[in-house]
Amino acid sequence: MKFGMLHLFEAPRGREDKELVDEQLAIMQAAEEYGFDSVWPAEHHFTEYGFCASPSLTLAAIARTTKRVRLCTGVVVLPFYNPVRVAEDYAMLDLLSDGRVELGVGRGYQPVEFDGFGVDQTRSAEMFDEAVEIIQRAWTEERFSFKGDHYQFEDVMVRPKPLQKPRPPMWMAALSESTFPKAGRMGMNLLCSPVFGGSLARSKELIGSYREALAAGEHGENGKEIGALTMVYVGETVEKAREEFAEAVLWYFHHFGKYVAPRLGQPAIKGYEMYTDIRDMAGVVEWEMLLEAGAVICGDADFVCEKIDEVKREHGIGHFLMWTRLGGLQTELVMAHMERMRDHVMPNFR
Repeated sequence: MKFGMLHLFEAPRGREDKELVDEQLAIMQAAEEYGFDSVWPAEHHFTEYGFCASPSLTLAAIARTTKRVRLCTGVVVLPFYNPVRVAEDYAMLDLLSDGRVELGVGRGYQPVEFDGFGVDQTRSAEMFDEAVEIIQRAWTEERFSFKGDHYQFEDVMVRPKPLQKPRPPMWMAALSESTFPKAGRMGMNLLCSPVFGGSLARSKELIGSYREALAAGEHGENGKEIGALTMVYVGETVEKAREEFAEAVLWYFHHFGKYVAPRLGQPAIKGYEMYTDIRDMAGVVEWEMLLEAGAVICGDADFVCEKIDEVKREHGIGHFLMWTRLGGLQTELVMAHMERMRDHVMPNFR
């Protein structure tokens, strides 16, 4: 099993942007030292929920000072970009990092972000589909043309090309029922999570639909990965871990509901129906409920090993994404968690 770390760049009140950026970069830099396989900055805009506006720039900052850790995105919101520019930026990053890029993509879910960029959220699925095809063709074809409803290109030659051949791995974030088989049909690696209103038990059937679509399509299952994002914290004891982690986790859940699509009073947007349940859940979430659902794994090393092993056996997860630095959790606590992961957890799964 591989282990990665998500970085959302949350901005609790009273913290300066410079301080938060320095902390996040220090943690990402330390991921290689502590034996993690990957780091995943997540794109967000305009709120305290997260302000990593440019995952590519963030990863470039550590690309030249690390040698092994994979540089992944969790995720790039494709409707906010010209897809050719996305292809260029991440090809350049792949060259700078000696071929360590993995591009995670999604269509976005926060109305405040779509409003801020003046993008019609109801067209996000169409824009996402076109953008994925354009990025893949820009990476693998010397020249290409494309005529879609949202993007048009005529005989363009996109440079640079990425170092990895035929192209860097791509991951698709999936939450709603229809997006799991869609990721399989598109031949993407899968990113899923019990954090956003579900549970790993519920995800089992959805992951099965991804595998079925993947096997039935032209891409096949070989080489495809499934990543699960879970809030994880390893403490000295179960009691101390939960005492240290609970406040940060609850800060997140009590803030993110107001940004989830669709807004209260707005008609449901096709494909976003599940987000209504997530938003409603965020207002009443309780610590014990999160632990029971598997959205949070928090305890001593033995407890965390047991829970990770359960996820691996039950769901076939090969890449475990840990979300630890959230809600302003102190850097020293995050680093202590990473050290315990290196010494007492990860060796059991290598």
